[in-house]
Order: sequence, then C-alpha cells, then structure tokens
Amino acid sequence: MTLTQGVSTKSRSRPTAPPAPSTKGKRPSRRAITMILLVAPAIILVVLINAYPLVVAASQSIHNGTLIVTGDFVGLSNYADVVTSPRFWSAARFTLIFTVVGVFGSWLAGMGLALLLRTKIPARGLFKILLMLPWVVPIVVSSTAWNWLVGTPDSPLPALASQLGFGEVHFLADPTLAAITVCVFKVWVSFPFMMLMTSAALAAVDTGVYEAAGIDGAGRWQQFVHITLPLISRSTYISWILMTIFCVNDFPTIYLLTGGGPVDATSSLVVLAYRSVFQDLLTGPGVAIAFLMTLVLVIISTTLYRQIKKVDIA
Repeated sequence: MTLTQGVSTKSRSRPTAPPAPSTKGKRPSRRAITMILLVAPAIILVVLINAYPLVVAASQSIHNGTLIVTGDFVGLSNYADVVTSPRFWSAARFTLIFTVVGVFGSWLAGMGLALLLRTKIPARGLFKILLMLPWVVPIVVSSTAWNWLVGTPDSPLPALASQLGFGEVHFLADPTLAAITVCVFKVWVSFPFMMLMTSAALAAVDTGVYEAAGIDGAGRWQQFVHITLPLISRSTYISWILMTIFCVNDFPTIYLLTGGGPVDATSSLVVLAYRSVFQDLLTGPGVAIAFLMTLVLVIISTTLYRQIKKVDIA
C-alpha cells in the first residue's frame, strides 16, 4: 500500500462530528414555558403600572380636557402655550437655581463632612447619627420646624435679626429671601445623602496612594485635587445625577415650606404642574410641563452618564 493510499484510508476512517440538531420548528421546553408563565404576571403588572399611565398622560397632554373628561384634540398647542407662558419660564428659572444650589451645595457640604469624618474626632459615631437626622426625619416634620424657625416675625431667626438691628426680616414673605430660604432648606435635607455617597467612595480609596504622594512632596490640597477627586469621580457623577432628579422632582420641600409663593417666587416646574392640574384644572398644560421636565432630565442624565463612561481611574 502506498503512502497516499494509507493517508486516504486514515482520512476515510476518521470519525466525523455528528450534525448539529436543527432548531427549526423546535417547541419550547416545559421548563421554558413554566418560567414564562411565572414571569408574565410581573411583566404585565410593571407594564400596567408604568406604561399605561404614561400613555394616558401623553394623551391628556394633546387634549383640552380635565382629569375626568378627555376633551377635544388640540395637538401640540398645549406645549406651545406652555413654552410661551411667562409663568413657565419664571418657574424654569427658579427650578434651575434650586437644582444647581441643591446639587452642588449639598455636594460641597457632604464632601466636607465626609472628609471630616475620616479624621479622628471625639464622639465620631454620635456625630454621624446627628448628621443623618435631616435626611432621616420626615420632610413634613422638617418643614414644620423650619416654618417655626423663620415663618413669622416672632420666630427665632427674624427676632434675632431684629435685635441685631436689621429691622423686620420676613424670610418667607419677601420673594428673594423666600427663594434663598427654600434653597438652603434643600441643602439642609440633602447633604446627608451626598455625605453617604462620598463616604462610601472615600472608603474604597487605597490609603497607600496618599502615603506615596506624601513621600513625593504633595500637599493635602494637591492630594485632594489630583488624587481624591479623580478617584471618586464616578461616585460623584452618579450622586449628581440622582440629586438632579431629586431636585427637579422635589414637590414637598417647596410646597410645604412656601406653597410656591410669595407671588410665585418659589414656584418650580413641578409645583406649577401641580397647580395647573389640581387647582386651575388645566390638565393638558400641566401634563405638558411634566413631559418637558422629563425631557430635560433625560438630557442631563444622559450627559452625566457619558461623563461616567469617560472616567479613567486606572
């Protein structure tokens, strides 16, 4: 037998792999059917809870009706009326101020306190618990306490200002002071959340990096700017996204403290939407404001999320 014949004989005798089973027309197994049946109620419930109200709200925004009656189809005229309304842009301006102060004010306060808690201070555990109270206490209780603190001329802070020679200071009756008070109140109730986010991010930073930087001659400020901030940047962006959503959608903080007044000075977009729907009974414009808010939040969240993906902490 020649070499060629031997090779051909071996190749013919080599076992071949069995053909892959055809999946065409294959029915799902009992296990798959059971899993689908178990998951289906949850999926249907989620769709009914989220998708159905969204569809109804979208329908209301393009109709001229109330909460009870759908009304006539008006297309995008509700959106046009909203964006040409001075009240809308006034509320949008305050919402922007309220959000910027709420996000960055609470972040700076939370960052400072998180760094302070990493040092050796007396009664640090008790200090942590006390710092969490503004966030843990229900907003109704906090707003009631702040109303007692600044609400009337006889309240502690206005009385103190009067004794110091500033005259009668109306924190919630003056438009500018009311806006400042609401923003400070938002920082007060929000900084514990930022403190927790920052503390968790700082706990994951290797202390050896600071020791190496100290050996190289880097000061505390240089370590903070070039080490701490870059290493916790992902957590920072996430906290900014969450706090932006919290601030834009924050109804009780404003409404319980000032009700949106005086003269709409503290009326945010969510408060304006509430008034349009439940007080003025203008469902279409109110829902249109809510959808415009959602669009802005999606744009801001997407922008910050892209920043998270760009972060390189290697």
